[in-house]
Amino acid sequence: MMIAPIKATWESFVGPMLQRPKRLQVAALCHRGEGEGKEYLLVTSRETARWIIPKGWPIRGLSLNESALVEAWEEAGVRTGDAASEPIGAYSYQKRQDAGWEIPVKTLVYSVAVKDLSEEFPEAEQRERKWVDAKAAAELVDETELKSILRKQ
Repeated sequence: MMIAPIKATWESFVGPMLQRPKRLQVAALCHRGEGEGKEYLLVTSRETARWIIPKGWPIRGLSLNESALVEAWEEAGVRTGDAASEPIGAYSYQKRQDAGWEIPVKTLVYSVAVKDLSEEFPEAEQRERKWVDAKAAAELVDETELKSILRKQ
């Protein structure tokens, strides 16, 4: 039969060539407090008002953790904070484009200890934000891998 060789060719050569590689984003898992009182900062997405953590594309000239800190400022008003130099985890999701199609995105998550939060920040009028414990944060976000990261905190 011809089906087995065609299937093998598709799975080993043609299929992988047609798959788009995942794009890379960075995210800030912003937190305050210690132990039982530790809280995490969630914001709503602009389009769907889902609860998320601040994230965006890497910024040329900045390290990945510095880029995550910029996103924390723009989306959540984190004026000052300490961003870990290495990611604490990663999650994947499908980012919907303006044209309606989706692209796969891998998001590196950096821990950010918040020192100062501002009421005025670039996207303050476009987003809500709230502090919650890790369990509540894991229940509010949609991405399975991000839920897992939050449950480990």
